[in-house]
Amino acid sequence: MSAYRIPFNKASVVGRELAYVTEAIAGGHISGNGSFTRRAEALLEEAMGGKVLLTTSCTHALEMAALLLDLTPGDEVIVPAFTFVSTVNAFALRGARPVFVDVLPDTLNLDERLVERAITPRTRAIVAVHYGGVGCAMEALAELAARHRLALVEDNAHGLFARYRGRLLGTFGPLAVQSFHETKNFTCGEGGALVVNDPSLVERAEILREKGTDRSRFFRGAVDKYTWVDLGSSYVASDMLAGFLLGQLEEREKVQARRALLWRRYADELAGWAEREGVRLMEVPPGCEPTQHLFYLLLPSLERRQALMAQLAARGILAVFHYQPLHLSRMGRLYGGREGDCPVTEDVADRLLRLPLFYSLEDAEQAEVISAVQTS
Repeated sequence: MSAYRIPFNKASVVGRELAYVTEAIAGGHISGNGSFTRRAEALLEEAMGGKVLLTTSCTHALEMAALLLDLTPGDEVIVPAFTFVSTVNAFALRGARPVFVDVLPDTLNLDERLVERAITPRTRAIVAVHYGGVGCAMEALAELAARHRLALVEDNAHGLFARYRGRLLGTFGPLAVQSFHETKNFTCGEGGALVVNDPSLVERAEILREKGTDRSRFFRGAVDKYTWVDLGSSYVASDMLAGFLLGQLEEREKVQARRALLWRRYADELAGWAEREGVRLMEVPPGCEPTQHLFYLLLPSLERRQALMAQLAARGILAVFHYQPLHLSRMGRLYGGREGDCPVTEDVADRLLRLPLFYSLEDAEQAEVISAVQTS
């Protein structure tokens, strides 16, 4: 049992999730590639346009992307310094060297103005992380990638159904990844998806997901038996979890509408307090339609952030920070990261605080969070 009356996050049943899980169990197929896997993938494909492959996690979807790029030791991949470790680990596992680039102070997304100077003859890919479901400057990044003949990979763990200038995130590059971890807008506990927008990569992506075998072709009747044909791993999501996810995705409009109300209330009711206290609230630039995945405060200092977090905790409210500068981690320093390389990342990592935001957060609970922040 949590010590917090108001948790930072809580997964909710919003539709037919439990009925679908029960149906999968009753049908005797709870491993991957069953009917619920196909239905969830079809729903996402209809929305996004690319081929969607459900995976056991977003981390594994990133690993599949790295495999599809045929990275070799010495290759370089440009990544934001302010991101989750999986964004970098997936490429480092293939022997690639992460090249850390700072983020923009307003969106905390990859600073497209700094990317070109980080490109070398060894660069193979640019990874754009849509922080908080707010789109990166995708037109500029896509132009850079095309001009330098680089792959553009979208880490869209926060941004399913969000848009940048009217276009869905996850549809700009040849590869994109999604997350269905329990902290995300739509969840099955642990899960993810690889979105393949380049048709030439689809067949190999299916092979990689099936442990390096052509099992998917066997199921379609294209071969009379399947065998080992490439590298790969067991990346296929359980059909039981796919059923839970399908129930969530079917209620996407309801979920997104509720999160939008909660996000807007934080922004409206904390605006005056933030101005008085020198606190910056999360910003959404023109042209971006986010997912309201998170709402953060940027406090004036580390000390002020820690004090507010402790004061909220004393009142039974869990607020959290995340993403320490990856270039300054033990592993990041092995790849050449140094203090001062990414000043925005180094600054915001010490000052950012995320407030509770989840579908079942009640109005009275949110009012209590807002009051606790304003009186801190």
